[in-house]
Amino acid sequence: MKTQKMIYVVDDETDICKLVCMELERYGHTARPYHNGTQAYYALKQHKPDLLIVDLGLPDMDGLNLVRQLSGYCETGVIILSGRNTMADRVLGLELGADDYISKPFDPRELVARANSVLRRLEKMATWQLSERPPQQARFGNWNFNPATLTLSNEDGTLENLSTAEAELLLSLLKSPKQILSREQLLKERDTGFDRCIDVRMSRIRKKLEADPTSPRLIKTVYGAGYMLATDVKWYTP
Repeated sequence: MKTQKMIYVVDDETDICKLVCMELERYGHTARPYHNGTQAYYALKQHKPDLLIVDLGLPDMDGLNLVRQLSGYCETGVIILSGRNTMADRVLGLELGADDYISKPFDPRELVARANSVLRRLEKMATWQLSERPPQQARFGNWNFNPATLTLSNEDGTLENLSTAEAELLLSLLKSPKQILSREQLLKERDTGFDRCIDVRMSRIRKKLEADPTSPRLIKTVYGAGYMLATDVKWYTP
């Protein structure tokens, strides 16, 4: 039986909020509307939803502040729904950990499809983590990746947390070391309208992995082809 998902919809336009909530509930989800950032902020403090759909132009704060609040909670998906359609806003939203960026005006059915896509990926990652008994971990370079906790640990004691989207990309590279993976392969089932999301998230991973992200040694860009993990990987059970 399909598990009902909790989705917070944050938009100061009440008609849009109502429309999105009705459409989500029509497809079996539970949706809660919030019309300003303060309401949503306190709701997030009390309970983390499965997905947050947030407008950037809120009356009391920038919606990106709410995205920042969730940056450490990998189990919550984030879709930005906004009339702000500049490349800078899109890139910043993804750099802060949003899973998707949808511009207004929008088709409610497409929004639900993209929301379902994010929820499926989160559920798939959670199922994958639980299916390993005990979960395998990966050693590469000076790093160790634990898929069960989405954490990277370095030999020098450095710890880094990955978002679900970042971990999914890194896993693809770890499973195919020294092989070029195209952006299409890395996108997989991602129903995103922003092709640069792979580049943005790869940049975030590099900032956590590389001593010099501007001259990466672990994750190489193969221009015109895609990305490659340029080191051996050892999978083991701790």
